[in-house]
Amino acid sequence: MRIFRTKSIQEYMMDASKTHLKKEMGPLDVIFLGVGIIVGTGIFVLPGVAAAKYAGPALMLSFVLASVACGFVAMLYSELASTMPVAGSSYAYAYASLGEVLAWLVGWNLVLEYTVGASAVAGGWSAYVMGLLKSAGFAISDAWTKVPADGGIMNLPAILITLFLTGLLIRGVHESTMVNRVLVAVKLLAIFIFLFLAAPSVDVTNWEPFMPYGFSGVSAGAAVIIFGYLGFDAISTAAEETKKPERDMPIGIIGSLLICTLLYVAVTAVMTGNVPYTELDNAEPVAFTLRELGYRFGSAIVGTGAIAGLTTVLLNMMYAQTRAFFAMSRDGLIPRSVCKINPRFATPHRITLVVGVAVALISGFTPINVVAEMCSVGTLFAFIVASIGAVLMRSKYPDVRRPFRCPAIQVIGVLAVLSCGYIMYYLSSVTWERFWIWSAIGLAIYFLYGYRHSRENAPTEKTE
Repeated sequence: MRIFRTKSIQEYMMDASKTHLKKEMGPLDVIFLGVGIIVGTGIFVLPGVAAAKYAGPALMLSFVLASVACGFVAMLYSELASTMPVAGSSYAYAYASLGEVLAWLVGWNLVLEYTVGASAVAGGWSAYVMGLLKSAGFAISDAWTKVPADGGIMNLPAILITLFLTGLLIRGVHESTMVNRVLVAVKLLAIFIFLFLAAPSVDVTNWEPFMPYGFSGVSAGAAVIIFGYLGFDAISTAAEETKKPERDMPIGIIGSLLICTLLYVAVTAVMTGNVPYTELDNAEPVAFTLRELGYRFGSAIVGTGAIAGLTTVLLNMMYAQTRAFFAMSRDGLIPRSVCKINPRFATPHRITLVVGVAVALISGFTPINVVAEMCSVGTLFAFIVASIGAVLMRSKYPDVRRPFRCPAIQVIGVLAVLSCGYIMYYLSSVTWERFWIWSAIGLAIYFLYGYRHSRENAPTEKTE
């Protein structure tokens, strides 16, 4: 039963006080972090395919369904992040409430989400950049823009952007935050331009039939586009580097979720109101909609916004991955040497470099379109575990100061688990099989290394 040993909130706070990560972020930065990682594929890539194949115009309801599920989880995360403002997010919350082995499984699945997800985003970034360059008349050989499985040598643009952002993350949170602000502003400007140009020509007859695949189609659509929401989990990984986490984390988590939901629903409504949903089965539905309306410069506008958007998603996914790894290494579940803080930049430079190189190699040489589907199931699993943990921590630590208290936490906790479980039910059987295989590999690593090297095996180390 030692695999279910927990780490106390006091221990986590003590560790956080010793790491010397710089507290650079305010509430606006946390919101920008959330918008930066959430708004990307959920607007620029996924809606077209999801509307055409799953939900039709009712994809608007799919986004609402996904946002309701994430909203329940966001309330619980806000309490957890303000009560225990440490790096690690779902992993740390599970460790403090449900035990080491479940925390490891959560962390292991976050590794999958962020690494594979970032690799997929890097590939999408490369495709948008190459499309813009070709539109401008620059001929670039496919050998250097496609992975070997697609007939190329490597996806060089994906490798270069990943390594550039890795260097930015090593330099420090302040530099990364400033770049993120600019790119999020460009992304939002592109979205508002799309809405300004396309909203006046919405024809409501294109919304008929509104629900062509029934409510099961709405649910299946939510399972597909939930990938666009999963980034808000990454917001809580920044708690240890936030100036006033007791105030900034709830504002950032809930605020960014509300903003992104409004953008998702608005873009989907305008898109399906201009173009019949059956014609949106492509990877650039927003640009396609503008071209159908006769705006020849639409592709360039949306392409620029998409590049900015995907850059922020990639930057913030890699940031969240390094902080999750950092928390796991600090607990001894992976080699502790990787959590060393750079004395000059005050960042975990070693693990940042490891993550950056891994994402660069995967995006540069591997077709990851199938593996990326596993991101959703792994993160929804993390949501469920963290939601249960939030409820348990109310009774386990009744006297701990909670700057933000989730109202009716037992009810919200049950609704979070049920809604996430409902969406998970509509994921494909292949995705579930890969999830179990990945989890089995993670358990093997835990018992071979993590269990024996955990700091919980050496009480004296925890008080040093």
